[in-house]
Amino acid sequence: MVAKTFQGLEDVLAEELRDLGALNVEPGKRMVSFEGDLEMLYRANLCCRTALRILKPIYKFIARNTDELYEFTKEFDWGSLMNVNSTFSIDTVAYSDEFTHSRFVTYRVKDAIVDWFKDRYGEDKRPGVRLQDADVMINVHIAGDRVTLSLDSSGESLHKRGYRVAQTEAPINEVLAAGIILKSGWRGDCPLVDPMCGSGTFLIEAALIAANINPGVYRKHFSFEHWRDFDAELFDRLYNDDSNEREFEYKIYGADISPKAVEIAQKNIRSAGVGRMIELETKPLSAWEEAPENGILITNPPYGERISSEDMDGLYELIGQKLKNVFKGYHAWIIGYREEYFHRIGLAASMKMPILNGSLECQLREYVIFEGDYKHFRSQGGRLRELEERKDDRLDSLRDRKKREMRREFKRDFRRDSGKPAPGGKFRKDAKGGARKDSRRDFRRDEERPFSEKRAERREFNAGVPRNKLEERYHPGNRSRDRRDEERRSQENPLAVRRNPQALKSITGKQPTIPVMRSRKGWRKDDESGAQS
Repeated sequence: MVAKTFQGLEDVLAEELRDLGALNVEPGKRMVSFEGDLEMLYRANLCCRTALRILKPIYKFIARNTDELYEFTKEFDWGSLMNVNSTFSIDTVAYSDEFTHSRFVTYRVKDAIVDWFKDRYGEDKRPGVRLQDADVMINVHIAGDRVTLSLDSSGESLHKRGYRVAQTEAPINEVLAAGIILKSGWRGDCPLVDPMCGSGTFLIEAALIAANINPGVYRKHFSFEHWRDFDAELFDRLYNDDSNEREFEYKIYGADISPKAVEIAQKNIRSAGVGRMIELETKPLSAWEEAPENGILITNPPYGERISSEDMDGLYELIGQKLKNVFKGYHAWIIGYREEYFHRIGLAASMKMPILNGSLECQLREYVIFEGDYKHFRSQGGRLRELEERKDDRLDSLRDRKKREMRREFKRDFRRDSGKPAPGGKFRKDAKGGARKDSRRDFRRDEERPFSEKRAERREFNAGVPRNKLEERYHPGNRSRDRRDEERRSQENPLAVRRNPQALKSITGKQPTIPVMRSRKGWRKDDESGAQS
């Protein structure tokens, strides 16, 4: 099976599936593949907080064009999944140079399924196509020429839990909210605060995690309930099993500056039945003067895109001030979009994670709020990953600067008495127009290169061997030319090429006849007259 999710939440979803007992769990890009039985399929739909949908692959093949796509799709036994009275829908995702239009792919797959039934039951006998709430939902995934047909067991996206009865403008997705909470490591072991809660998504998802309530219990329908092998008794047993739920010993605190947003959040909280765990009030961020001890803060402030504030810079500066003065001892997790607004917070993030919020490429950042200075925090065993990495980067840059200074120091005139530039260098003209020796050299003085290699390079230069092919072609020295001639002489046949009379006489006992080569002018005359040499 395949569980689809948002980019950045693959590791969290993989952990959820392993905890449920799935086998061979393998995270991919925006998906996690896994294995299991029918019960595992039901559990994944009911229990996974970070899954968007659960797919069950049924048919895989290679297709290089739409005709092959049609033919291979028509070969599958569609009667095993539906009958002529059923309805079906098709959702297509294609990453291919050949299949560039997903809608056309959808039409070809639909035609293949319909024609399969027409060939067997008659022209007027075929299942119907329904865009919403179809009996069988088919997912087509194409990567290059690899085609995978899957059954969508979820139906509507699993982020539609069923508890939301109202919403503010641009609410955060439930799957993304649950993923951020799980990424923070919070499992209900301390208070949680969202001072800009909007419609209350973070608050409700946190309550479900704290009490270990399955998010799928609010749903009215799953697509697998229409499948022929649907086991109603098994599903009812899993749906009504609340043995893993637990008591939450702390509180979840939410607030918002908008009374309308707080009213909407209150309706959603009542719909989810988690009001006993959440304290909600209308309060602007500027009014926060105290917070529960040793808690965690998770919030989704405005980005300046769909939701904005009159003073976005001032809002993020206020967030930084409240984190430093009110939420001491907290781990604060903030999702944002613009780097300049993060900079206004004025704190170093201990962790940065890229995460996709709709079409916006956002970042999730963690801020560890400690009392006192950084030295005291480190002495107590604390560590800010971002600060430590930045410190290591500074040390590396200092080392690089020292190496550069050493190279400059050694880039003085080299071998002045010999009148040669440094290896890899050249002569330059000084201000008076005369030639002077340049000390540039490509003779690296670093610890990685062995001394024997440096010495060999020096010998190569002193022997006059060019250092690269361009120099060998355009600036061959006398020594290098002589050396090449010697190498050629050592490789050539002295009898055939050099016409060595003494050597030939010693072999044949006769004095060889050596033709006299004519001049280019003479050859030209012979060619014009047609004479043979």
